Amino acid sequence: MKEIFRLCFVLTLIAAISAGVMAYVSELTEEPIARAMLEEKMDAIRNVLPVFDNDPYVDRRNIDVEGGESVEIYPGKSGGELAGVAFEVVAPDGYSGDINFMIGVNMDGVVQGLEILKHLETPGLGAKIIDEDFKSQYRSKSLADPENWAVTKDGGTFVSISGATISSRAITKATMLGLGFFRNNLGRIAGSEVPGDSQPADTSGVAAGTTAAGDSVQVQPGENDATANENTTTKENNGGVE
Repeated sequence: MKEIFRLCFVLTLIAAISAGVMAYVSELTEEPIARAMLEEKMDAIRNVLPVFDNDPYVDRRNIDVEGGESVEIYPGKSGGELAGVAFEVVAPDGYSGDINFMIGVNMDGVVQGLEILKHLETPGLGAKIIDEDFKSQYRSKSLADPENWAVTKDGGTFVSISGATISSRAITKATMLGLGFFRNNLGRIAGSEVPGDSQPADTSGVAAGTTAAGDSVQVQPGENDATANENTTTKENNGGVE
């Protein structure tokens, strides 16, 4: 009986020490990890905004939308004037799950750039969404140009990644809806209603097809989306198709 108690005591002591060590290591690494993540986000913001001379992070603010949620906006200013904004968009319909990316839009509603923040797409296929050749085709685009916001396989303008049409569709749709959010909330993003704006700010909240979640624009999967099996270029990848 004494031996059993001794073993229990030893195991409890080992567990307590291990837990303490893990907590200590977690505390040591938490701040550096947070700093690294923030710097990664700031790099993305700098890369997608038009020319600016302010600190977008210091000047960031939340745009309140319907349902008590909000979207964090990073403004880029030049000479004190708002040149454009950056905000995070989440595409939930990537091949392997959510794709988080930063979009930059000037005050005319034209895309200045995209930067992928997080994804789980297939290496060598959908993971190519991070490549500049793919991302650059969205630059200088707006809701009015092109008329059909779709990949070429669906009759649109944007060239999908070979073997990764699902990932390409997800980025295309999310970018379009991100522009819709910007247009519909332009008055609040600019800090006031814009005189003469043909697309007035939508006081009901985010654009149709989106919600606000976790300070980002969350795209909602829609029934009218092209399905994963329509017009996709198939490629074997460990038994799967992207």
